[in-house]
Order: sequence, then C-alpha cells, then structure tokens
Amino acid sequence: MQIILVSSRLSTAKAITIQPWHLIGVFFAFTLLVFALASAFSFLTLKHANSLKLPFIDEVVTAARNEEIARSEQFVRENINTMAMRLGQLQAQLIQLDTLGTRLAKLAGVKPPEPVQAVPPGQGGPLVAEQPITAAELEAQMKYFSELLARQDDYLGVIESELLLDQATLSLVPSTLPVIGGTWNASGFGWRIDPFTGARAMHEGVDFVSEVGTPIVAAAAGVVTTAAFHPQYGNMIEIDHGRDLVTRYAHASRMLVTPGTVVRRGQKIGEVGSTGRSTGPHLHFEVRVKNVAQNPNRFLELARKALPPGAAQARAERLDH
Repeated sequence: MQIILVSSRLSTAKAITIQPWHLIGVFFAFTLLVFALASAFSFLTLKHANSLKLPFIDEVVTAARNEEIARSEQFVRENINTMAMRLGQLQAQLIQLDTLGTRLAKLAGVKPPEPVQAVPPGQGGPLVAEQPITAAELEAQMKYFSELLARQDDYLGVIESELLLDQATLSLVPSTLPVIGGTWNASGFGWRIDPFTGARAMHEGVDFVSEVGTPIVAAAAGVVTTAAFHPQYGNMIEIDHGRDLVTRYAHASRMLVTPGTVVRRGQKIGEVGSTGRSTGPHLHFEVRVKNVAQNPNRFLELARKALPPGAAQARAERLDH
C-alpha cells in the first residue's frame, strides 16, 4: 500500500510505501499502550481507593478480600475437621491399645497404669449440637494424645522386658522331659530298696526305662560342665543352668557333648544306655540345687502333662535324624 503526499512546500509529490509489518508494529504498539494505561489506572485506583473515597472501588476491593478470606477459612476448616476425625480414630485405637496393655500387664505381673479415659457407669442428657473444634483445641488434644502414646510406649516396653525376662528364666528351668518315650518314673525320687544290696537307700533322681540308643535331651538350656565316665553313674553329663541349678544325666551309652558346650532346651546330648552301676538300659535323671538333690517330678510333671498324644514318638524320630 502506498500513500502519496502532496504539499505546496514540496516541489514534487512524495510517495510513502507501507509494508504489512508496519501495520503489525503499529497494532502491537497500540495494544501495549492500552494494556499499560489500564494497568496504571488499576494500580492507582486500588492504591488510592481509600483516599479517593470511591464507593464502587471500595465495594469491589472488599468483595474480593472477603471472598479470599472465606476461601482460606473454608480450607482451614476442612483440614481441621479432617484432623479432628483422624484424632477420634486415634483415640479409639489408643483405648484398644490400653486395654491390650492391661491384659498383658496381668500376664507379666506388672502393675497396670491408669486407664486412658475413665467412663462413668451411666451417661445421658439432651442432645446438643456439636460445636466446631478450633485449632487451639485440636493442638491441645494432639499434645494430650502424644503424651499418652509416649507413656503407653514406655509401659509396653516394661511389659516386654518382663516377658523376655520370664521367657529367659523359664528356658533355664528343667521342665522338658529328658527322654522321649519309655517308662516314666520307673523308679521315683526318695527312699527305696537298692537293687544291688537289697538295703534301704536314697534314690536322688528318677529313672526313665528306655531302649539303648533312645535320645537323651537337655531338660533346659545351659552349659555342659561334665561329660565323663563315673564309677557309679557311668557315662554322665551335667548341665549348669545358673543360680546353682544343675541337671544330671547318667548311664548313657553315648555322650554327644563336651564340657563347655552351650545347649538349648530339647537339644540331643546323648543316648540311653546301661553304663556304671545299672541293672539295665535306662536314664537316671537328677536335679540338684546347691549340690542338694531335688525331686525332679516337681519340674517335669507339667512337661509330661503338656506333651500331646503321639508327640513323644514324633519328637524322638526328629532327634534320631
């Protein structure tokens, strides 16, 4: 497109050629100018709205501000309600945990703590609509439950320690039958007629009559202190269980442990035989405290009753393998 300029000041007419990019540049500059003027007007209007006392501008600014505040309050309220609901679920779980801790405390012999929340015997009254919980109340509740959880964690730790101690102590008490199968208590603890002399003599253990080769197992965990031949006891094994408690296994045909060996409850330590002062294959079993013979039946009777039918033969087969 061309524009021809004619003027009395010009000796000749002058033609100006307008390219498309000239129009685009003019349009872009015009748009930029309009945008700048609008932005400047909006900034100045909002900045000086209070001083200019323009009611329309005040209403627009107030409405926008109130809408933003309402959105923020709604967001905070929804989050507080969600957290309050989760807090209620945690409270129910904490009460269940407290009940479980109380039951475990009775088993472990530990004094139970105060309950999480005392519930009165009867409750009632008119229904009053629940008031929305505030952020401060929620923070106080979270702090309260945090303290309860910390106390419960410490308390359950005490119960765990007591149970572990009881378990460790129980593992050292000879309450497992030393022979699986055979005749239980063929010759009991106490005074009897000696099979060799025919005179009255003290029998300081109990006898389990079994075939030669029947597995002998440790009645409790401990450390082997003796595994040697004795003129009276034959091949004899002694296990120290601590606290001056020792078990003795006599007349074995084979000894499968040596002094210093740490054995676990039920571990095979030898096989039944008839070595030493014996009239036939059997295991002579003793329990001694401070080297004084105790009646093993006090320890083994519960183990014998707890052994289910058929378990003796199955366990013997496992030990043989």
